[in-house]
Amino acid sequence: MSPTWLERAALHYLERYSASTEMLRRTLARRVEKRARLRGEDPAAFAEMIAATVARAVSAGLVDDARFTETRVATLRRRGTSSRGVSAKLAAKGVPRDVVEAAMQAERDAVPDGEAIDDQAARAYARRRRLGPFRRPDLREAHRDRDLAALARAGFSYDLARRVVDAEAEEAG
Repeated sequence: MSPTWLERAALHYLERYSASTEMLRRTLARRVEKRARLRGEDPAAFAEMIAATVARAVSAGLVDDARFTETRVATLRRRGTSSRGVSAKLAAKGVPRDVVEAAMQAERDAVPDGEAIDDQAARAYARRRRLGPFRRPDLREAHRDRDLAALARAGFSYDLARRVVDAEAEEAG
C-alpha cells in the first residue's frame, strides 16, 4: 500500500459522499485493514499514512467538519429529527461536540424564533410518519398514546409531542 493508493481511495470516497474528518479516517482505516489482512501485513503500520492522508484532505478543503455539520443539520431537520437526535447522529459520525453545538446555535440564530425549530421538526416527523393530525381522523384517538410514544422515542419532549399530536390538521401545517 502506498500513499498514492490511499489518496486515491480517499478521493474516490469523497467524490461519492460528504464526510466528516472522522468518517474519512474510519473509512480509510477499514480499507487499509481489509487490504492488509489479505496481504498478511499489520494494519497498524499504516496509521501515520492514514493520518497524513486525512490531513492533506483537510488542508485541501475536501473535508470540512463545519460545512458537513451545517448541511447534515439542515437535512436532518427537514426529515423531522429532534435536537437530541441531530446531536446523537452527528456524534456517531465523529463530529466534535463543539462543532455540532456551533452549527445548532447558528441554526437557532438564523431563525427569528429559535425555539420553533424543534416544533417544525416535530411536525415534519409527524407528517412523515402520519402521526397525530396526519393520521386518518377515525383512528386518531385510538392511536394517541402510540403517537406520543413515537415522538418521545424520536427525541421530542412530552409537551411538544402532546402539542403536535393534539393539534388540528390545519394547525399542524
